[in-house]
Amino acid sequence: MTGLADVVIVDAVRSPMGRGRSSGALTGLHPAELLGQVLRALIERTDLDPTSVDDVLVGCVTQAGEQAAGIGRMAWLSAGLPVEVPAATIERKCGSGQQAIVFAAQAIASGMQDIVIAGGVESMSRVPMGAAKLDQDGYGDRLRSRFPALAPQGVAAERVAALYGIDRRAMDEYSVRSHQRAARTAETGGFADEIVPITLPDGTVVTEDETIRAQSSVDGLSALAPAFAQEPWLSRFPDIPWGVTAGNSSQLTDGASAVLVMSRRRADELGLRPRATIIDAVVRGDDPELMLTAPIPATQRLLERTGLSIDDVDAFEVNEAFACVPLALANTLGVDLDRVNPRGGAIALGHPLGASGARLFTTLLNHLEQTGGDVGIQTMCEAGGMANAFAVAREK
Repeated sequence: MTGLADVVIVDAVRSPMGRGRSSGALTGLHPAELLGQVLRALIERTDLDPTSVDDVLVGCVTQAGEQAAGIGRMAWLSAGLPVEVPAATIERKCGSGQQAIVFAAQAIASGMQDIVIAGGVESMSRVPMGAAKLDQDGYGDRLRSRFPALAPQGVAAERVAALYGIDRRAMDEYSVRSHQRAARTAETGGFADEIVPITLPDGTVVTEDETIRAQSSVDGLSALAPAFAQEPWLSRFPDIPWGVTAGNSSQLTDGASAVLVMSRRRADELGLRPRATIIDAVVRGDDPELMLTAPIPATQRLLERTGLSIDDVDAFEVNEAFACVPLALANTLGVDLDRVNPRGGAIALGHPLGASGARLFTTLLNHLEQTGGDVGIQTMCEAGGMANAFAVAREK
């Protein structure tokens, strides 16, 4: 393995996941305050002097409205934390929060920094997805001529499902399993170590995910209409069976997450016990017209670089942007679905875009610790046909 032995993960936390609509549990909270509470909780859990933090790296996809003006910096300041600590906001589409963790690890591995907080935030109820989106005619003639089948992600998901032979029932069955796994984890207290309470302006304290539907069923999901079966896509892709629905796709969600990354030397000096190390990380591109397939070559590249085999990995966190994404990866690489998103994924827990990378990591870390697993791999598809992937090792 290549290893980043001198870079350690000391702690990782997340907010509860709130439905990303006007009635959602977290919609009354400004995104800077949502992330600010998560950052403060991370500082307090580790008894860290906040002035010792070298940088704060925050993933956020829709940097518009209340999430403009450098949401990472605004969140740090809203939490009452020291003004001398800087922050940067990162956008690599759905992988923004994961990329923040990787950038933090790289900064520490280089010796330029010792303590970095990485994470992400997205309030999809207050800053709707698409608020800063390029319209379909805005790609430019050269890009359109090279990739004439560029389409929205939902249409790309339909094309991926058709290409990999994943039918509607398989996607619905997978989605029900995601909700069941998340519900079982919540009921047994498996999320307790990662969720920090969030206080709303009216004093209400939110402590649990509101996105999990424990009673979800295949029969119920089968009644939902395909979400993307409309023109011009129906005529452009006549061979698609059209089975992607709101029920087998990720949920629009409000959420925030944060991870404390340190040099091992600094953690030892402060008496902080490392929880994990990042073994290695890659980012890869793939066909932008299919858009969602890059986790497959990214994971393959990661396995090659680390020397890990599929059997060496105790759990795979594959972001459930759509059910076909983890199913295509599992089918292609021969991964048993028992090891894929064992605590449920974005279909059940939601996908607060910029926060999801650090949320997945937080859940993966707790799963490894609570089950005695050693190694996990996390990967996320991203708009434009990209994917992040990294392997993490639990410290014993």
